[in-house]
Amino acid sequence: MRSVSTSDGVVPGRRVRSAPLVFVAGAAVGLLGGMIGLGGAEFRLPLLVGLFGFAALAAVILNKAMSLVVVLAALPARLAAVPLADLAAHWPVAVNLLAGSLLGAWAGASWAVRMRSATLYKVLAALMVLMAAALVLTHTATIGSPAPPGPVQAVAGVVAGFGIGVVAAIMGVAGGELLIPTIVLLYAVDIKIAGSLSLLVSLPTMLVAFARYSRDGSFAVLGAHLRFVAVMTAGSVAGALLGGLLLGVIPDLVLIPALALVLLISAVKLARHAAPSP
Repeated sequence: MRSVSTSDGVVPGRRVRSAPLVFVAGAAVGLLGGMIGLGGAEFRLPLLVGLFGFAALAAVILNKAMSLVVVLAALPARLAAVPLADLAAHWPVAVNLLAGSLLGAWAGASWAVRMRSATLYKVLAALMVLMAAALVLTHTATIGSPAPPGPVQAVAGVVAGFGIGVVAAIMGVAGGELLIPTIVLLYAVDIKIAGSLSLLVSLPTMLVAFARYSRDGSFAVLGAHLRFVAVMTAGSVAGALLGGLLLGVIPDLVLIPALALVLLISAVKLARHAAPSP
């Protein structure tokens, strides 16, 4: 049974704050993501729960909506940096991952809407730990192993895509933190091209999860908080642009452990989050 919350998805006794605070929070999320070349949705989720008082499922749905807009905003800039002509040779990679991620997105969203609130909080906490590990691996590991043989690669791509689709749907994120290292490790693709390919995989994957969430009654939270979503998304996009300009200013040896620690602290808080009594 889900936790008790108001009809707009906010836990009783918790109130969404002022527009300036919402914008600043979104900008902080975008800034953190932009500084590491990602969207930052994994940092937004704990804010939606802890600072703004949304119930777990409502926070996931709002996070998914905002992540979708941020990805759409980032796509033109990414395609300008890595033209479609350079990506064309790698279209089998995107197709291979999408074969699993589209199914995973639908399955993940289906599981999320059926989970008890207390269970969803625990799952989100575990996935935050996974994101922290992926963040550290992506920015510190030295990758030099060759791609596996074709048949093995194809099967592994579908399986990995499914898992990433599930995680992205349940957390309401684009999944770049997992897609980029997967593309680099599994297909031996340059990390710059992998970043653009991850967006091409993320977008349809997010749309499938979004479509599944739209079939659940909890999706009404989006209509109830359109102004909140618009303000926080605007902040996220502005922060991401600024973060992109600051990319590399803070050494990865300092920034990545700090951000991983933020994710781990957020995971602990989510795990301890007390779901209201039914």
